[in-house]
Amino acid sequence: MADVLTPEQRRKNMAAIRGKNTKPEKAVRSLAHRLGYRYRLHDKKLPGKPDMVFARRRKVIFIHGCYWHMHDCPYGQVIPKTNAEFWQTKRLGNVERDKRSFEALTADGWDVLIVWECQLKDTDVLQERLKAFLN
Repeated sequence: MADVLTPEQRRKNMAAIRGKNTKPEKAVRSLAHRLGYRYRLHDKKLPGKPDMVFARRRKVIFIHGCYWHMHDCPYGQVIPKTNAEFWQTKRLGNVERDKRSFEALTADGWDVLIVWECQLKDTDVLQERLKAFLN
């Protein structure tokens, strides 16, 4: 099936996708702040530039979009209908880069938590995960 958008419309849609300060990131940051935790954002000195850095605790949180980082939920397993090979290569590259970043962080003594976009649906469970991880 052909794309329903023109190439120019598709380009604008893809260009509008943010890498930082996404809605899932803002939701997790808000929840952590309400719980009383303070953090830094996107520390360029750390591998993978974690979304949230709790330096005194030596803990970092990555907030991943299910599609972009190939989560095992249904949304993460979507296969694009157009330009599928390009997007598969891009997404696999994201997964490999994540793996390298996590390994480098853990080797340096950091604890790493991944929060998936689909996990934001149940904030009570997410709140307990954050508490357990950060305490």
